[in-house]
Amino acid sequence: MTLNETSQPVELLVSVSRQAPGTLGAQIEDQLRRAIRDGGLRPGGQLPSTRDLARQLGISRRIAVDAYAQLAAEGYLRLRQGARPRVSDAGAVAPGPAAGAARQQPPPRFDFRPSVPDVSAFPRQAWQRCLRDAVTSISDHDLGYGDPRGVGALRAALADYLGRVRGAVADLELVVVTSGYSQALGLVCRVLAARGARRIALEDPCNPEQGLIAARAGLEPVPVPVDGGGLRVDALARSAADAVVVTPAHQHPCGVVLSPERRTALLAWLRERGAVAIEDDYDAEFRYDRAAVGALQGLDPDRVVYAGSASKTLAPALRLGWLVLPPALLDGVVEEKVLADQGSARIEQLAFAGFLARGELDRHLRRMRGRYRARRDALVDALAAELPDAAVDGIAAGLHLTVRLPAGDDAEAIRAEARRRRIEFNTMRDYRDGAVPPTLLLGYAQLSEPAIRAGVRELAGAVRAVRGS
Repeated sequence: MTLNETSQPVELLVSVSRQAPGTLGAQIEDQLRRAIRDGGLRPGGQLPSTRDLARQLGISRRIAVDAYAQLAAEGYLRLRQGARPRVSDAGAVAPGPAAGAARQQPPPRFDFRPSVPDVSAFPRQAWQRCLRDAVTSISDHDLGYGDPRGVGALRAALADYLGRVRGAVADLELVVVTSGYSQALGLVCRVLAARGARRIALEDPCNPEQGLIAARAGLEPVPVPVDGGGLRVDALARSAADAVVVTPAHQHPCGVVLSPERRTALLAWLRERGAVAIEDDYDAEFRYDRAAVGALQGLDPDRVVYAGSASKTLAPALRLGWLVLPPALLDGVVEEKVLADQGSARIEQLAFAGFLARGELDRHLRRMRGRYRARRDALVDALAAELPDAAVDGIAAGLHLTVRLPAGDDAEAIRAEARRRRIEFNTMRDYRDGAVPPTLLLGYAQLSEPAIRAGVRELAGAVRAVRGS
């Protein structure tokens, strides 16, 4: 026997009053329209039957029937004999608050935004095993606040891994675990400011968040230009900076590597100036044409702070970062870490220690290097076919391409046209103020090779549309 679903009661937060302005039916209509527009009643959501609504409100059924009929005529409701009244799909596009409209924006068809790894490849089973073992084995001591530098097992595993893979000089006593790179940078900047530093040099271009973090810590950010050889150390020497943030293995966003000559010059400047460098080694594990260059920190661990994280290698959701500090900065950074959060999540630290010790990160990186290299090659080939006048800058590394367009192109107009076609990417304007060459930043980590080729065809269509206009 088929159940008439209108016989099942459904409660609805609607009220009417004979003393209020407007008829009872108009009051019902107004409240339901508002609830649908504001998202309180979602498309497909059930409403009470007319009989049930009349019972709840103490009104005649005819008023409820007429109110539902009016809302159905306007497209807000879906009515069908023997079925529960429902909110129609059209209600989703009714005018509403800007926040509601933003939530309903469809995702991009092709997401070329840089710096995001393929999180769908996160090794869930391996991580689950490590997390389960961490929960089982964690000591009572480590369930407390513990050492603010982090769990000893993870600091030891990181010291071993960074020395083996990145050539860093990493004593576990000098390793501090952080909640990602942003916190790590903020901790060091606050210590430098407290010890008298006033200006910090930042690569130009670079992630804008770095300048905001430094300024909040009390340091004045000073831009220093980057060219094909990396950071311009001659310009750095004229900056009167007390510290510098560098990405020597793979500059972000330009994609170049700091040349050997400039590495030597940078280390000489640090010693002469008595300054400190913060080395952001954000994606050095992903080099596709040769072995990655070793960490700058390995050449002068007393002058270079090494900063890394799991955000590009595994997933940003882990919120795991780390610092290898010069001895002179250790106590200050630990004090700042205590004030910030008393230490990073300890169960996850133990899980990551096991993940490293079992070789799971090495296995994951080997898989992802092959996958990312194939995707990078697909993107380079697609650009050569669809946009032959575009040039790819930088080394074969990382998770994005830096794509230089002809001088007459308008990168922001191209981005606006691409967005209309539901294609997302960054431009150099996101990383540098003022006049910049027309340059696109195209990430390839999140897209399959067929999707990359299709996306570049669509992107080329957007470029031609802007050029034609």
